[in-house]
Amino acid sequence: MSQQTPLDYTAAGVDYSKIDPLKLLAQRAAAGTAANLAAHDVGEIAASRGESAYVMDVGGLLIACITECLGTKALVADAVRALSGRTHYDTIAQDTIAMAVNDLITVGATPLSIHAYWSAGGSEWFADAQRMNDLVRGWQTACDACKVSWGGGETPALAGVVEAGRIDLAASCVGIVKERSRLPLGDTLKAGDAIVFLASSGIHANGVSLARKLSERLPDGYATRISDGRMYGEALLDPTVLYVPVTEALYAAGITPHYCANITGHGWRKVMRHPAELTYRIHTLPDAPPVLSFIQEHAGIDDREAYGSLNMGAGFAIFVAAEQADEVVRISHSLGIKAWNAGVVEAGPKRVLIEPLKLEYGADDLHLRA
Repeated sequence: MSQQTPLDYTAAGVDYSKIDPLKLLAQRAAAGTAANLAAHDVGEIAASRGESAYVMDVGGLLIACITECLGTKALVADAVRALSGRTHYDTIAQDTIAMAVNDLITVGATPLSIHAYWSAGGSEWFADAQRMNDLVRGWQTACDACKVSWGGGETPALAGVVEAGRIDLAASCVGIVKERSRLPLGDTLKAGDAIVFLASSGIHANGVSLARKLSERLPDGYATRISDGRMYGEALLDPTVLYVPVTEALYAAGITPHYCANITGHGWRKVMRHPAELTYRIHTLPDAPPVLSFIQEHAGIDDREAYGSLNMGAGFAIFVAAEQADEVVRISHSLGIKAWNAGVVEAGPKRVLIEPLKLEYGADDLHLRA
């Protein structure tokens, strides 16, 4: 394996240097439409542009919304089904919902409703009763875990657009920011704040294109055993953690984060998503899930590529006053999610410093805002 060319994210077909410019172009165009809200006596929260969810002020009620797709993880489920005897679409459903709700809560919102978008490559996809029952059951279970209503959705059969036998899963979510003080988009993030990482369960739903490409290099493909004894394919299908219970428990305990970041695409570079010029010094590394360590080793990628593309054990970052960090960790642990008081925000240039690995990501390594 070591003699092969390293398999980085770009080689797997995902090149953010080509994708991110479109996002910035769209942001600039979208910002020009904000004035349209005035016709409805509604205003936008301008600081939410470039964040993980969009926020509007409707007569004093702050409404947040987001749309997210699963990506290619369903392809892993389809491939592993022959090995495990399970469709895995119950956990795939949780992944899809997590992609939306974990973004929504970064702006201080409480998710209220989820809408589904299940676009298949033909009507025959829906004829698999076991797969459909698993998808519906998993979707409802994830909604219940987040205390949200499943409002409906769309199930088109798009032959010629979606490949035959495949499905594209997505979800939109709407929520409310119950108190304006919860909105962590202003200047509350400051030097001296603590950075608390919440554990990931594995790859979640980002980096899957890399993981799928790696399976082609492995002698036993998805059946290859990793360090914990499980098949590589099954480990990839561990469902994404739903972080809604943690943020809601924090608010109930009187803890209002100064900022939150969902660690998805761009890996730990997302720690510096806030527009402020601040330095984020990480002094404690979370435990990397075995499947991510396996990917790093067998794809032949170095720490900079791994931590700049994958979550490497940190699925969500919460920035709070230093004196509240230990309580955030305790609350998260009480809900079954490991957490670490992992770093500190400092005055200085915009960058992420991962001290144990001697890694640095600068402002030029993340381009998410127009």
